[in-house]
Amino acid sequence: MGHSAIVVILDVRPELLDALSAVRDRVDVARFPFPLPGAARARRAREELLAQLDDYLVPRLRAPEAPLLAVVGGSTGAGKSTLVNSLVGRRVSASGVLRPTTRVPVLVCHPEDRAWFADPRVLPGLTRTWSVRQRSRSDEDGPDRGDFDRRGGECAELRLEADDSLPRGLALLDAPDIDSLIARNRDLAAELICAADIWILVTTASRYADALPWHLLRSAKEHDVTLATVLDRVPHQVAADVGRHYAALLAKAGLGDVPRFTVPELPESAAGAGLLPQTTVASLRAWLTHCAEDPAARQLAGRRTAVGTLDSLRGRLPALAAASAAQHAAAQRLIRAVEDAYEQAAARTSDAIASGRPLAGEALAHWRGYPASGSRPLQRALAEELAALLRTETDAADDRIAETWRREPAGEALLEEPGARPDRDRVAVAARIDKGVRRWRRGMAELARAEARTARAADRPAADPEDVAALLATVVLGGRPGRAAGERLAETLGAQAAVRLRDAARQLLDDTVHGLLSRERERRLAPVDRHDVTAGQQAALIAALSTLQKER
Repeated sequence: MGHSAIVVILDVRPELLDALSAVRDRVDVARFPFPLPGAARARRAREELLAQLDDYLVPRLRAPEAPLLAVVGGSTGAGKSTLVNSLVGRRVSASGVLRPTTRVPVLVCHPEDRAWFADPRVLPGLTRTWSVRQRSRSDEDGPDRGDFDRRGGECAELRLEADDSLPRGLALLDAPDIDSLIARNRDLAAELICAADIWILVTTASRYADALPWHLLRSAKEHDVTLATVLDRVPHQVAADVGRHYAALLAKAGLGDVPRFTVPELPESAAGAGLLPQTTVASLRAWLTHCAEDPAARQLAGRRTAVGTLDSLRGRLPALAAASAAQHAAAQRLIRAVEDAYEQAAARTSDAIASGRPLAGEALAHWRGYPASGSRPLQRALAEELAALLRTETDAADDRIAETWRREPAGEALLEEPGARPDRDRVAVAARIDKGVRRWRRGMAELARAEARTARAADRPAADPEDVAALLATVVLGGRPGRAAGERLAETLGAQAAVRLRDAARQLLDDTVHGLLSRERERRLAPVDRHDVTAGQQAALIAALSTLQKER
C-alpha cells in the first residue's frame, strides 16, 4: 500500500462520508429475490458489504484514531478461544471440545478503550453485555458460566471484557466458527471479520489446506486488509515440513508477506482445558502490540484495511449492479409474458364482439323470438355470453403466462408462491368477471333510463327502458346479426338519439372489457411488482459508486 493512498484516509472530508452513506443506502435497498445464477452470491455480497460499511468502514473513517480491532477467526476447533485466552492471560472466552464453543462473540479491550466499544455506533447490530467479573491475575476459571451467553445465542449479542494486559488501542474479538453448523453463527462470523482492522486467521496443521480458510485468505487479499495467520496445533515432528508447505501456499496465493505464527501441538490446546505457555504466543502478542503502539505500524494497520475496503468497492458495487441488471431483465421477461398474454386476450375479445359471437346460443334464441321472448331474458343471456367470453380469454391468457413463466427460474419461483399461480385462480376470476358484467348491465339500464328522462323532458314519447336496454345490448354485442336491433332502436327513438345512445353503449362496453382485463393483468403482475426489482436499482448503485470515486 503506497503512502499516497494512506494520506487519503488521514484527511477524511464530510463529502466522502456523505458519499459512503449514499452507497450504504443504495446497497441496503438492493434486492435479489429471483433464483438466478449468481443471485445467492449477490445476496451474500450485499450482506457482507452492509456489515463492512456499518461495522467497520464508516466508524473507522469517522474516528481514524479509534482502537484497532483484531478479529480472530477460523474453522471449528481451530483453537481460536484458547489463543485469545492465552494472549490475554486468563480465560475470557469459553474453550473446549463441545462444538460450537463460541456461541456469543467475546471482545476484550483495555479498560480505557471500553467507551469506544460500548458505543452502539460501533458494531451496531450487536447487543452489548459486560462481564460482571473484574480481572484477577489469579483467576483462571474465567467468567461465570451463567453469565456467558445468557440468551442462549438466540440474539445477536457481543460480550465485552476489559483487561489491562492488552495494550491501549487494541482489542481482540473471538468470533464464532466460520463453518459453524448454526447458520446464524456462520453469518455473524463473516460480519465480524468484515468489521476488523486486523484479520487473524487461525487454522490447524491438519486443515490449513481446506477450502474455507483459503476463501477468507483470498477475501483478505482482495480487500488488501492487514492480515496475520496462525498455524495451530502443529506436531513437533512435522513442524518444519508443514511450515514450509504452508508458506509455499501463501506465496503462491500472493500472500507471502503475511505474518505467519506457529503454535505447537500441546495438551492444553488439544484438550481446551487451560492456557498455552506464554512462549508459544509471545511472537504474536509482540506483533499485535507493535501494531497498536508503533505509530507507523498503527497507521498502516488501520488505514491499509480502510483503503483496501474502499478500493474493493470498485469491483463489488458493479458486481451487485450486474446482478441487479440480471434480476431486472428477468422481471421484464415475466412482465412481458403477462402483457403479451393479456394484449392477445384483449384483441381476441374485441374480434369476438365485433363478429357478434356473444349473440349465440340462448341469447340468439331470445333475439329471434324478440319481443315475444321478453327484454330481460335477452339482456341476461347476452350478459352471460359476454362473461363466458371474458372467462375463456382470461383463462387462456393465464395458461399462456404459466407456461412461459415455467421456462424461467424467476417465473418458476413465483409460481410456487402462495396465490401466484394464475391458472389456479379460476373461480375467483370468474366471480370478478361476473361482477363486472353485472355492473355493465346496470350501466346499460341507466343509459336507457336516462334516454327516457330526456324524451319526457322534451315532451316526446318515451320508450320502455327495458326494451331500449335489450336493443342496445344486442347492437353492441351482436355484430352483423345484431344490426336489425339498431334499426329497431332508430325506429323507436329516432335516428339521432339511436346513434348517440349506441355510441355511449359501445364506450361503456369498451370501458368494461378494458377495465376487467386490465385488473386481471395487474393481478398477474402483482407477484413481480411485490419484489420491486427495478432498473433504478442498478443505476443507483453505479451512480453512488461514481459519486464516491469523485469524492476520493
